[in-house]
Amino acid sequence: MALSFRLCLTLLVLFFLPPVLADEETDSRLPLDELRLFVQVFDQIRQAYVEEVDDETLLENAIKGLLGGLDPHSAYLDKESFGDLQEHTTGEFGGLGIEVGLEGGFVRVIAPIDDTPAQKAGIQAGDLIIKLDDQSVQGMSLQEAIELMRGPKGTSLTLTIVREGVEGPFRVDIVRDLIRVKSVRSRELEPGFGYVRIAQFQTDTAKQFEKELKDLLASEKPLKGVIIDLRNNPGGILPASIEVVDALVDDGLIVYTEGRIPSANTRQNATPGDLLQGLPVVVLINEGSASASEIVAGALQDHGRAIILGTQSFGKGSVQTVLPIGDGRAVKLTTARYFTPSGRSIQAEGIVPDILVERAEIKFLAKGETFKEENLAGHLENKKDKATKSTSGESSQYLNDNQLYEALNLLKGIAILSAGASANK
Repeated sequence: MALSFRLCLTLLVLFFLPPVLADEETDSRLPLDELRLFVQVFDQIRQAYVEEVDDETLLENAIKGLLGGLDPHSAYLDKESFGDLQEHTTGEFGGLGIEVGLEGGFVRVIAPIDDTPAQKAGIQAGDLIIKLDDQSVQGMSLQEAIELMRGPKGTSLTLTIVREGVEGPFRVDIVRDLIRVKSVRSRELEPGFGYVRIAQFQTDTAKQFEKELKDLLASEKPLKGVIIDLRNNPGGILPASIEVVDALVDDGLIVYTEGRIPSANTRQNATPGDLLQGLPVVVLINEGSASASEIVAGALQDHGRAIILGTQSFGKGSVQTVLPIGDGRAVKLTTARYFTPSGRSIQAEGIVPDILVERAEIKFLAKGETFKEENLAGHLENKKDKATKSTSGESSQYLNDNQLYEALNLLKGIAILSAGASANK
């Protein structure tokens, strides 16, 4: 016991000593009572726990607890977890397809990823996962929960979910698959109006984004505006989000970060050039838009480069740095807070949209009998050729997405005003 006590105390003193020596003017002192308490607990576990646990495992568990107690995003990454993280940033990994965080001891869904088993099973942003199969997640670290959710393609997992507005917990069976995330995709909603969906920020997201914009600009009908959909985008690689903003902003600050160490204090500025050359942009966000997607929305909002429409975003305004510690392991540590160009911190607050549009069901009312001028006997004819255009069916594609419908109508209104202003010059 004496050897164990001296060894652990020496390790802990060495761990805590450098910060004290680095600042001799502070009145900081080593918390010796707490260090002794830790060693006593450590030794009691070694001697009295029902099953023998080796010192290496105990110390690794202590490290996990040390990081897990800081915030929902800091974590210790063993070899497997570090490898999974690297796979995740490149867009291919095995599992369910959800971005999660810890809240109140349970796992909170930040957002389901597009075209994954979780999204197809109906998992929603904000869902609280309380069980994985028959195992409660309460007391688990975030990394332990993630490891349970991952698994070989074709294997199943039962999630027990608590959802706001639904009475009582309910179970959802999901079959795992190989998750291949296509970061960016686009389409033309109507002639002249483009749509770009960014599902997640990966290493090549900015290049994909620029390519999709160029393809829209090359369409036969001149482009009048673009909708960028960041709903249920859980974030990802910080540099990718900065590059996406840079593609639309000519100059000025994009984002800055503040932390305790010099490397955590950064300022990222735009370079000249706007791919859309000032064409109007509407950005869609919701409560599943987090981290890097909030950087994009906040920067474009502060620059007046886009109208933000939807619901308030998730509010993850912290930066995590992955610090390799050797032997294939790493520490994911929150090192800074990020701020929008105007100085707003969105930590635990989120981006508030310029135009609030809650999710709702659209129902077009059946047309009844109508009576117009043309129905009156002896009405005057319109001498100009009638330019008839049927609008039936054009709006039906948006029945399940009222936010996209509102965004498109907004772009159309801006285009009409812009055309009128140009004609009057």
